[in-house]
Amino acid sequence: MPALAGRSHRDRLRGMSDVKNRAPEHAEVLLASKLPAGEGPPLNRLEPGNTGWQRRWYEVIFESETSAGKWFDVALLVFIMLSIVAVMLESVASIQPRYGSLLAAIEWGITLIFSLEYLARLACVARPSRYALSFFGIVDVVSILPSYLALFFSGAHTLATVRTLRLLRVFRVLKMARHLKEATTLLTALKQTWPKITVFLTVIFCSIVIMGTVMYLIEGQEDSGFVDIPTSVYWAIVTMTTVGYGDIAPVTPLGKFMAAMIMLFGYAIIIVPTGLFSAEVISGAHSADKRAADKRAVSRLCEDCGRSRHDEDAQYCAGCGSSL
Repeated sequence: MPALAGRSHRDRLRGMSDVKNRAPEHAEVLLASKLPAGEGPPLNRLEPGNTGWQRRWYEVIFESETSAGKWFDVALLVFIMLSIVAVMLESVASIQPRYGSLLAAIEWGITLIFSLEYLARLACVARPSRYALSFFGIVDVVSILPSYLALFFSGAHTLATVRTLRLLRVFRVLKMARHLKEATTLLTALKQTWPKITVFLTVIFCSIVIMGTVMYLIEGQEDSGFVDIPTSVYWAIVTMTTVGYGDIAPVTPLGKFMAAMIMLFGYAIIIVPTGLFSAEVISGAHSADKRAADKRAVSRLCEDCGRSRHDEDAQYCAGCGSSL
């Protein structure tokens, strides 16, 4: 009996050791099962090449968390802003005759820098085609292509204004990851409310056409500018959106009354979609908080018994009483 009890005790210890060894794996499985679609690890993340120099370049060019990466992004942002300023100044007629050559030299120097940067990005990743076809890869090509096209096609240099797309890289330097996540929340809310907003905009469109037609019938005989239905519909759009250019105005008492009603009705254009969108954003924020709480609960795994989903402030396992 003592030998049997000893074996039983050793078996329990061995079982507890197995649970401890499997605990991290169990936690990963639970976490993966609780992650919503699209929130897992980035499967399409660019990976560095196998050689040492590729990895070093990758850390500088792509890893903005490193010191060298931060300086690289800051320098890149300075060149981006300098290029945009040069393009803007080139379009000013009073500056072009005096400083045109200097601005052109600056533009070409920055174009060469951007070209080398693009080639360096392609050289240091394991799959260059993946970066070339990515969003920022296309932005890089589009930003340098107009300068080279200017050598072969007249007027193509005006396309250099698309270099403003490079400003999207400012998010890396300013650590806007949190705000990018919030932007995703806003886009999700817009996607969820788009059917309702579409119905609302359809009603608004029909109302604008009807109001424009009514104003044409009321003001069409007067010298007020409502010469046809399209012009009257244009006035209804300007009035309903409370822009009020003033190029067309009603002159009859009934027309002025209708204009006042359209102005008041125009506030619904702002209130209704904003309310729908705000409600969806709040709902999405609550859902995100709930998912975050579930992730934290799943991650609190007891190493002794493998029990998960403990309260965030729990200090002991609810199953076996062990310290967490």
